[in-house]
Amino acid sequence: MDVLDAPPRAGQPLRVLLVEDDDGDAFLVSELLADLAGHVVLHRVDTLAAALSAPRVDCVLLDLQLPDAMGLTALTRVRQHAPGTAVVVLTGHRDEAIGVAAVAAGAQDYLVKDQVDGPLLVKALRYAWERKRAEEAERQLLEQRLVADENRRLERGLLPAPLLTDPSLNLVARYRPGRDGTLLGGDFYDAVELPDGTLHVIIGDVSGHGPDEAALGVALRIAWRSLVLAGLPTGDVLHTIEVVLRHERINHSFATLCVISVAPDRRSLRMRLAGHPPPLLIDGDAGRLLPMDHLGVPLGLLPDAAWEPVDVELSPGWSLLLYTDGVFEGKVHGRPDRLGHENMAELVLDDLRAHPDWRSEPLAVLDRLIATVVDLNQGPLDDDVALALLSHR
Repeated sequence: MDVLDAPPRAGQPLRVLLVEDDDGDAFLVSELLADLAGHVVLHRVDTLAAALSAPRVDCVLLDLQLPDAMGLTALTRVRQHAPGTAVVVLTGHRDEAIGVAAVAAGAQDYLVKDQVDGPLLVKALRYAWERKRAEEAERQLLEQRLVADENRRLERGLLPAPLLTDPSLNLVARYRPGRDGTLLGGDFYDAVELPDGTLHVIIGDVSGHGPDEAALGVALRIAWRSLVLAGLPTGDVLHTIEVVLRHERINHSFATLCVISVAPDRRSLRMRLAGHPPPLLIDGDAGRLLPMDHLGVPLGLLPDAAWEPVDVELSPGWSLLLYTDGVFEGKVHGRPDRLGHENMAELVLDDLRAHPDWRSEPLAVLDRLIATVVDLNQGPLDDDVALALLSHR
């Protein structure tokens, strides 16, 4: 007896399972419904065990005095086995209080056996079915709200407020869920400016997609922020984050990271890549992808991995675009291959040349990039996208 996948179509008879061991009472119910065969299809069993193995139905008409279950036990078992099925309890004249208790315990209605006729019985069954559908809809809405609230909490954990005090720096970001917008992935970013003026920035991507990966991304981001604020060297920070990942992950997840440290004078940066694509360094309307000469393995794959730094000089007025692979792994219409991060970088630079005043609206740059890659993909992207644009003025 399973929960229905969909309600019966309008005009279809209601499928009812009568669970009644008394042949006389069962005959009475069948006689009451005999003239309404076009409205109800009745199937009868005489034990709870038989009811639990019966075909799927819309409503159960349940006697509470069965050979293998007495009182509310039968109701509890039926509701546990088929939580989406409506239940109407049958009681005797002197057991009306039990009927009321059954409704309080989850039944949709109760009927006194010698006080009903055919139309009243059908009406009670129909109303019970409709009430159950309404209860299920309300329950599903509540579950969706709880999931949405949890996703919002995870998003706040993945995309925090950066700790920046330097007025010459501006950081904007966008997060775009993948094709299934109800789920989050493990993309995350953060930025922390230390008292000496050094700015640390991270962007990362946990393998997989869903709440578990999002929770792991939150754990890694918070671990990174805590370690950076504690003043640990970047190499030690990465090794410690990997320890966190190995203890917190599910199903052997790994994570790619790009970590950047910008010097207090904003004239240079030091970068480490752990299996992550390099940022796009923008100078005016020109730019280049930072080198991948010392690309290291993602966190969580090799216990003794090392991530060598790359030093980069910066010109006045620079900007840096950090991103996750979801933005360039979409297809290109008319071509079999994926976009790729090099072509993505060219899209960004073309957009900057077409909008020379882009610094006044940096978020629009990210929005246009997402819109362009979605258009090239001819539909929503499969993976999540996280973008962070850091600018110095």
